[in-house]
Amino acid sequence: MTKSPIIIDLKFDQEQVAAALKGAFADREVINLLHPASRKRDLSGVDYAVVWKPGADLFSRAKDLKVVFSGGAGVDHVLTLPGLPDVPLVRFVDDTLTTRMSEWIVMQCLLHLRQHQAYEAQRQKRVWRELAQPEAKELTVGIMGFGVLGQDSAAKLKAMGFNVIGWSRSRKQVDGFETFDAAGLDAFLARTDILVGLLPLTPETKGIFNTGLFSRLSRKGPFGAPVFINAGRGGSQVEADIVASLNDGTLRGASLDVFEQEPLPLESPLWSMDKVFITPHAAAASDVAALFRHVAGQIERLESGKPLEHLVDRSAGY
Repeated sequence: MTKSPIIIDLKFDQEQVAAALKGAFADREVINLLHPASRKRDLSGVDYAVVWKPGADLFSRAKDLKVVFSGGAGVDHVLTLPGLPDVPLVRFVDDTLTTRMSEWIVMQCLLHLRQHQAYEAQRQKRVWRELAQPEAKELTVGIMGFGVLGQDSAAKLKAMGFNVIGWSRSRKQVDGFETFDAAGLDAFLARTDILVGLLPLTPETKGIFNTGLFSRLSRKGPFGAPVFINAGRGGSQVEADIVASLNDGTLRGASLDVFEQEPLPLESPLWSMDKVFITPHAAAASDVAALFRHVAGQIERLESGKPLEHLVDRSAGY
């Protein structure tokens, strides 16, 4: 039996995509829509598509899709695509992505713990003054979004000595961690010295990280004011409120990997704020080869009669 081709429509670095495709999907035809020869290809009868910011006409051309695979862990961009068919949508879950994200989270927590920004400012002036160096166990990291990425980050932070608590809309029972649900948000925030955002973008989470939320964070930690770290989705934060909260002392510092508009506009005040670490949505950049292995594994499951994994609940938005 001839196996269905697979459509690749990824606005990633095309050299990386081409290199990853050399060892992927050996048992079926690959239609890379960013390759000139494929742009007028008849896509009828194709079962699978892997997408990240695909062409506007993809779904009108590929009318027989059975599964759509997201090229990243986030799926909000896919859910809003015009013409998205009513077929299973699978998000990217892989150890490489999870590890990259949790490493970035740990790094940012340690940078704030050890006052790296303040020491960097001293280096610029070539004047040294000893600063307070509390231990990790003196701070509580609160993670909003306690799924696969959040729980792996929590385990690594706990190994470093931080106290870690987790929040999700529906409470999760996770061995070794105290968790909170929507009704416990105030209690969660009041305990949190470093707030980590790993939330998906849904109507409920849009703009959730704002002045009102920051003002409810703990002021009892060794530094007084709390820190905000976001590597979830840019639409979950209000950047004007982050800037104002840093300026008035509501926040002591921030680390941002995602932004309301990407790339971050040149006129954003965040570029020049010495209390902020920024990275270009690179905390957990997709490993393209790992993505293709993930997709191949899920297709194999489906074609052997097993259920797909990591399916998106469209009503929940993730």
